Amino acid sequence: MPTPPQAIGFTLDPLDRVSEKRDDETFVAGLRDDPATRFLLFVNNVPLFKRANGHDPLFGASEAAALGAPLQTVFLGRDADRRALFAHSFDGQMQSLPEVEAVELRPIAMQDLVSAPLVSALGEARSMLDWHGRHRFCANCGQPTDSAGAGWRRICPNCKAQHFPRVDPVVIMLVTDGERCLLGRQPQFLPGMYSALAGFVEPGETFEHAVYREVLEEAGLRCTDVRYHASQPWPFPSSLMIGCFARAATTDITVDRNELEDARWFTREEVGAMLDGTHEQGLSAPKPFAIAHHLLKAFATRAWD
Repeated sequence: MPTPPQAIGFTLDPLDRVSEKRDDETFVAGLRDDPATRFLLFVNNVPLFKRANGHDPLFGASEAAALGAPLQTVFLGRDADRRALFAHSFDGQMQSLPEVEAVELRPIAMQDLVSAPLVSALGEARSMLDWHGRHRFCANCGQPTDSAGAGWRRICPNCKAQHFPRVDPVVIMLVTDGERCLLGRQPQFLPGMYSALAGFVEPGETFEHAVYREVLEEAGLRCTDVRYHASQPWPFPSSLMIGCFARAATTDITVDRNELEDARWFTREEVGAMLDGTHEQGLSAPKPFAIAHHLLKAFATRAWD
């Protein structure tokens, strides 16, 4: 698959997902039993790492088996060396392993503690295992469902309904007005940090319409000329961030205090200072791992005008 143009987190996905073979149980079982196959292990949605030499999330079959029977298994795909990669989930009652530690994925990813391809694989695994945990019962008849298709589908044995993994689209947009852009902050942000506005796409909307609506709702501004920039899978639990630019049609801000703590216009020079940590008021921007950083960088460097 082509590499995305920006170094955005969770986007370097080199796995061949072999989706056409997911229903071939013999094929999948053969991969699972291959000595070269490796497993990503999760406990309550938190990945496990071997700590003898840094943070290693890849476990062999015997290491994975030492934890007991997994709650769920998903075949993720094969890497560039054609080595298969699976994900297992366990509850908190599984056996402990020496020198193995559970560490939340977000700090692992944002601190570059494992390679970018493995971060993407861990994100894929977390999304899929979380989906299994949330969809154990049929939305049609309420009966327990069974995993199928190498973990990429659930089937209800009662009413035969099939259920597939969901992805929640989210627009994240940088609204510009010439030499300035609109940024906001939520109460849970780090002190002094501002970012692009964002919101979920609703049923019946295009992502352009979602941009118009969210900017109007959160900041009281009307915008136009929405243009796509890049996207980012965000496995907390399973969103797809759709990065956009838009031009302001009105400029008077009315902040929705239920959504934002503050929103204001920032000059291009201010944004550059926020990105490199030299803003005179100590204000900051999201780190390079987040797509918002790349929207701001494109604006600050005039890569998008």
